[in-house]
Amino acid sequence: MQRRAFLQTAPILLSPALAARPSPAGAQQGFPDKPLRYIVPVAPGGGSDLVGRTVCERWSRLLGQQIVVENQGGGGGVIACQSTARAAPDGYTLMQGYVATHGTSPATRKVPYDPIKDFTPIGMIGATPNILVIDPKLPVKDFKEFVAYLKANQGKISYGSAGAGSLTHLTMELMAQQLGTPLTHVAYRGVAPALTDVIGSQTQAAFPGLAASLQHIRSGRLRALAITGKSRASQMPDVPTLEELGLPNFDAVQWYGVVGPAGIPPEVVHKLNDTLNAVLKAPDMREKLAGEAVEPMPMTAAEFGAYMQRDLSRWTELAKAQNISLD
Repeated sequence: MQRRAFLQTAPILLSPALAARPSPAGAQQGFPDKPLRYIVPVAPGGGSDLVGRTVCERWSRLLGQQIVVENQGGGGGVIACQSTARAAPDGYTLMQGYVATHGTSPATRKVPYDPIKDFTPIGMIGATPNILVIDPKLPVKDFKEFVAYLKANQGKISYGSAGAGSLTHLTMELMAQQLGTPLTHVAYRGVAPALTDVIGSQTQAAFPGLAASLQHIRSGRLRALAITGKSRASQMPDVPTLEELGLPNFDAVQWYGVVGPAGIPPEVVHKLNDTLNAVLKAPDMREKLAGEAVEPMPMTAAEFGAYMQRDLSRWTELAKAQNISLD
């Protein structure tokens, strides 16, 4: 009898506790109610790190919670990607994905993560174009003359990149493929030594990011011929885009965006995307990101996901066509 009475009253005794426990929907509505973790897949101090910290400073105010920036360099972004993909899909762990982690690296080597399936796209931050620069000692003044020079000197022209499989490598290979003029690739450990050798006439060309080359172009140590992207860069308004010059599929840029582990609830994604875009649309954000030549590019989460898929497909197709594999 006593046991039967207990079983009959147990639901009544437990119901207040159950009622007090927040439902998943309720937890999402209160998001965020604790600090967020923002993983940057590079060492502190570089351009990518600066972009992340600049955005997070404003983003944390709109979310009403601290965003703790955590640098996880190493493995070309692999360590950060694995750490993010394994995190709980609750929106509290985010990562600054970029063209290497979700584009060029998976296109040229086997990585222990799926750049699309293992992540939830949150939103684009922005992008900086790559710019074709040459040794100003070459008898070339514009892109048309450069193409003619390449065709007249096939097998004699070399270019430097920031490393095999990098965007600076694949962008030049994309151009060479479209022009039908193969170039000799010299891989460096970073873009700075690659540019040093163009300036020193050890190589003849490079395709660095705009921020890395701007001071050398303005000083006359490098000559700029063309730029990637859909429109001309405000810092270099006289330099035409490659698409203007007749080369299709050259909207390729060094982009930065935000992803989280796969499975983040749509309500959380929506709130993160809305607040991120509000940060990017602030009147002074363009100026704050100008030091890295990054142009804000607010998108919906769906648009950003489609953008990542297209970029990955672009570089995967190029790597297969040009037989570029780093495995």
